[in-house]
Amino acid sequence: MAIENSDDPYPFADLALARRLEKTEAQGNVNFVEARAKAFPEIGATWLEVGGTYAMFDGSGSPISQTFGLGMFGPVYAENLDRIESFFFERDCDVYHEVSPLADPSGFALLNERGYQPIEFTSVMFRPISRNVVWSAAKDSRVKVHITDESEEEIWAETAFQGWSEFVELTDFLRDMGKVHAYSKSPSFLAELNNEPVATGMMTIHDGVALLAGASTIPNARRQGAQLSLLEYRLRYGAEQGCDVAMMAALPGSASQRNAERHGFRIAYTRMKWRLARA
Repeated sequence: MAIENSDDPYPFADLALARRLEKTEAQGNVNFVEARAKAFPEIGATWLEVGGTYAMFDGSGSPISQTFGLGMFGPVYAENLDRIESFFFERDCDVYHEVSPLADPSGFALLNERGYQPIEFTSVMFRPISRNVVWSAAKDSRVKVHITDESEEEIWAETAFQGWSEFVELTDFLRDMGKVHAYSKSPSFLAELNNEPVATGMMTIHDGVALLAGASTIPNARRQGAQLSLLEYRLRYGAEQGCDVAMMAALPGSASQRNAERHGFRIAYTRMKWRLARA
């Protein structure tokens, strides 16, 4: 087990924390959509904010095309939901809302009234971070991690693509990732094993929260410490940028959730994704 040595206190998993976490994930998706618009302008990627809810369009069928923050900053009004639904329907896209259980109850009532169906759950996890993070488990000294630069765009993209190769339903989306991230404001990270690229990671920083995402390791390099090194490097980097909290999201009960909990993450809450199909 690789729990690090740290005396940093955990914040309460309350509405204030949930607002920070949800806003950070929304910002990460905004960054992606804005980068997509520059990399592939023909897709028409765009976003809007309505009453604290962030709606992102990254093309019909993209996992980025959804909302975050519904009901997190106040009641959900029918006219605001009308605007959001029109935003997606006008682009020939179903409507997806990923909603925290700490959101205002008015949102859940409207979703039920309008015929939305719950389709997915996500564990939102968090932990305090500081610059003095030290892992109790020894890391493989052959693994080195660094922030990528413009010259490594294709290397990062190909490594990530290989790492996510089992998700065949996302092949087209993943193939474009490198070009998109070349335009993104979010930093990306690369791990090398014996000077060969083997794993990737990403981060979004907002309001003192470091969102860790994009964890990917090529199949023949797994279980050799690449992701542990990426995690430690990103936690320290986030702390150096002034963050006091890190967050991750994972499928409930998954290996990703178990690994996160082994490294000091706790479940703040479980989000539910709702879907409304276009007529």
